[in-house]
Amino acid sequence: MEPDILASAGEPRTTTGPWLDAKAVQTEEVTKVETPSDIANARAARLHAVSAHHPALPRARSHAGGFVSGHARPRTAAPGTWRAPADDTAAPAILPFETPADEGVYLRAGKRFVDIVGASLALIVLSPVIALLAIIIRLTTHGPVFYRSKRIGRGGHEFTFYKLRSMVKDAHKRRDHLSHLNECKDGPVFKIARDPRITPIGRFMRSTSLDEVPQFWNVLRGDMSLVGPRPPIPEEVAQYEPWQLRRLDVRPGLTCLWQISGRSRIGFQEWMRLDLEYIRHRSLKLDLKILLRTIPAVLSREGAY
Repeated sequence: MEPDILASAGEPRTTTGPWLDAKAVQTEEVTKVETPSDIANARAARLHAVSAHHPALPRARSHAGGFVSGHARPRTAAPGTWRAPADDTAAPAILPFETPADEGVYLRAGKRFVDIVGASLALIVLSPVIALLAIIIRLTTHGPVFYRSKRIGRGGHEFTFYKLRSMVKDAHKRRDHLSHLNECKDGPVFKIARDPRITPIGRFMRSTSLDEVPQFWNVLRGDMSLVGPRPPIPEEVAQYEPWQLRRLDVRPGLTCLWQISGRSRIGFQEWMRLDLEYIRHRSLKLDLKILLRTIPAVLSREGAY
């Protein structure tokens, strides 16, 4: 029977699990990640795994000894800061499970069919909205209508990601000056609730998620899916813990458990855990539930900024 992972999505974790408790892990058979011995630096190892277009990480021998050196959870820095570990040699990474193969009609063909039909209909229905917002962006701000950035997809594949531009032109150049305002303290993502780079029309688009509408084109192209983990930027992937790279085993999506569980109000580690929960239990039923719950989540504007 399929577990109801939606029931607890976004709730505080009060139970143990393979991401949280070393004792629980030591009784299970999990996968030890083997990185090349000549890659000592953690950042280099992660970049190597992605640049090699590997399905996230190499499949390796089973390891039943639990976490090494007491690392029973993803390592985090002191409160207020976060940086990638400088060395992985002391504590080889442990992954909680092998990503299930794409088995069954839905995962092998049906999911892509739903993506094509859903994205096509969405682009047709929402094309007047895109046109209206494009005119407003052009009239009220300086710069292009669409924002393009490089994102990392399935297996480390890099693709061009589209959004309606919600920030001032060249906003990325101002990011370093705002790093002290970053509200995400337990991971490599950059989030500010009242980001000064966001334009007035951009704030409206972000709160209603209308800036994300062009990503239906990414879905139609096959870069993304309607449901799946949100696509990260290369700089974030370079700082992932090895267990977090598992989220690159599947095609990224427009919405997922994180999207319907509070979005930006959820910490990075919990966000990653929700993505792994989704990957482990992918099915037509789960995707439909997430899609249906995305509508009220967007309308509520909770965690959207």
